[in-house]
Amino acid sequence: MRFLAKLAGILIGLSFTHVVSADTQRWVSAGGALTEWVVALGGEANLVGIDSTSQHPPSIKSLPSIGYQRQLSSEGILSLRPNVLVGTEEMGPPPVLDQLRAAGVKVEVFSAGADVSALQSNLRKLGVLLDKQVQANELSEQYAKRLDVQQNWVARAQQHQPVPGVLLLVSHAGAAPMVAGTGTVGDWLIKQAGGRNLATHAGYKVFSAEAMAGLSPDVLVFTDRAQNGASSREALLRENPLLGATRAVQQNRLIEVDPTLLVGGLGPRLPEAMQTLGKAFYTTDTDLKAKVSPAQ
Repeated sequence: MRFLAKLAGILIGLSFTHVVSADTQRWVSAGGALTEWVVALGGEANLVGIDSTSQHPPSIKSLPSIGYQRQLSSEGILSLRPNVLVGTEEMGPPPVLDQLRAAGVKVEVFSAGADVSALQSNLRKLGVLLDKQVQANELSEQYAKRLDVQQNWVARAQQHQPVPGVLLLVSHAGAAPMVAGTGTVGDWLIKQAGGRNLATHAGYKVFSAEAMAGLSPDVLVFTDRAQNGASSREALLRENPLLGATRAVQQNRLIEVDPTLLVGGLGPRLPEAMQTLGKAFYTTDTDLKAKVSPAQ
């Protein structure tokens, strides 16, 4: 089967070979955060296709979509005549990547790790690929400085207010929420904003409403990939009524985040998001509703 997959990739790619050799900088990108960094480094002109998690900046939305990063199709990608596919280790499936390599597409895999060292490594690699090493170093340094500023702010805030217990929920069209555990961008975001993640499992895991309510969160951070604004909040509480008994709901400490912030590792909009979350975690306002929306 592996041989047949490679053979199919070669056959699919033959009709594009003469075009690809002439286009030395035709990129397809899979992974929202990674795509944002490509643009931040001046590589937007190279992009000829993006995956469905790549939604920012708005200027890229007119590009052809190659579908969801975990369910890529070699035919769809090769129809865009790329010679480079950049994506995180979350992209796949592996047979499709094998087909693309067999067809002559250079597949560059980056880390989706939710830590600064992974981000720095990604930026260095992108800098080399785009011949933007200086700019990549500058972006890396600026990111580190923004994190330092945030941590200093959190340290001061925690001198006056207790650290809130937080759950970050990701759901789809009212389905049972997945809770962000350790090793996720959601967990990293909570901690950078000054919260304590009440979930101790690894990755994302579906929790029952009883389990979530039993953790007694002070703050609920949530997102719904199918809805926006107040409707997603209403859907969450309608489908999980037991959450109504938590301190988070009773004190109106529900914060919506943009789901694209959580895909593909640490992205360039996260420092702004953690600053917004931090101000919601540590505030004396009686109405603590907030929304972490996309940076324009």
